[in-house]
Amino acid sequence: MKKMQNVFDTLERRGYVEQLTHPEEIKKLFATESVPFYIGIDPTADSLHVGHFISLMVASHMQKAGHKPIILMGGGTAIIGDPSGKTDMRKMLTVEDIDNNVEKIKKQIEKFLSFEGENAAIIVNNADWLRNLNYINFMREIGVHFSVNRMLAAECYKNRLETGLTFFELGYMLMQSYDFLYLHDHYGCKLQMGGNDQWSNIIGGVELIRKIGAEDSYGFTFKLLTTKEGKKMGKTEKGALWLNADKTSPYEFYQYWRNVADDDIENVMKLLTFIEPEQIEEMTKYKDERINEAKRIAAFEITKLVHGEEEAKKAEEATKAMFEGRGNVDAMESTKVEVGMQITQVIVETGIASSKGQAKTLISQGAISLNDEKINDISYCLKEEDFKDGYAILRKGKKVYQKLMK
Repeated sequence: MKKMQNVFDTLERRGYVEQLTHPEEIKKLFATESVPFYIGIDPTADSLHVGHFISLMVASHMQKAGHKPIILMGGGTAIIGDPSGKTDMRKMLTVEDIDNNVEKIKKQIEKFLSFEGENAAIIVNNADWLRNLNYINFMREIGVHFSVNRMLAAECYKNRLETGLTFFELGYMLMQSYDFLYLHDHYGCKLQMGGNDQWSNIIGGVELIRKIGAEDSYGFTFKLLTTKEGKKMGKTEKGALWLNADKTSPYEFYQYWRNVADDDIENVMKLLTFIEPEQIEEMTKYKDERINEAKRIAAFEITKLVHGEEEAKKAEEATKAMFEGRGNVDAMESTKVEVGMQITQVIVETGIASSKGQAKTLISQGAISLNDEKINDISYCLKEEDFKDGYAILRKGKKVYQKLMK
């Protein structure tokens, strides 16, 4: 067989690898053949967010090394919703909402994978085989292979057990496992990959295929994007950090990565850029202000991947305008306001605070400035002269900026 670049070495060097069902077999497989693998995405929103970013980067590394990506859109499983990591049952979506989300997400995936060539990526939708399943036949053929005792001990169900796990949700593992079996039988898929919170579900699929009689099923989980303290990354004052420019502007997206903690920047660059690990280690070895250059490069490269080079340049220019007094503020995220609006309402409208009470607290702490003038009066209202340049700049602390347009 043709010897291939072993992508496992790449993934390990960059810090992606978490758990493997069959470590030695997987490493050997990567080195000897092109492996069809799948990563699943449940379309519970009309955009991917930073939590999906790692999946897309892993898929891209795999494809560059000669392996074939199958991106499974969960048009069927999203009807239930994955209970992993959730304390409450997910909101139930209509079939129309799910199908609309699938179409929008497909466009985002195309930025990371090639759909041409020998190992071209494909996108499949499990709605095609799950929505019309016969329940009795499914339980006879698939459900018989699952132990409820083992399922209830799985990490993905623990939080839900405390608040009440429904039978509806319990079926999610069976359906995801069946997805792997279906892809194995119809597309030759040998490997399921996913975030480490999917470990229990992935094991379910690997074991189902093996119980039915095949031996070429494997599971691989990669690390979630977390801070050094183990907290999930990708949250802003406004909520999730989306990959859709309409939900999170390229400027706000850039700013998030520009302001990553010093201790986290090396990990972020290895997971979310294609810069060589040795270069990253060199750039992030400093403990003083020189680390800021690494953050600038990280913010630019990550924004370029998601929004394109032009938007990344605009975001960088806007950042220079704010922090260095040069550059162009046009790319800054702006909020429409009116002269006479009370400052607490403005702060809420921009998403800097989630409530007027929180806005008042920020003002009392001296954290809010308007055009570089600190705001001390919680009843302050916007004036015409605040917009002498055609816009005003609202700032929280040293790093959060919003452009106000009337």
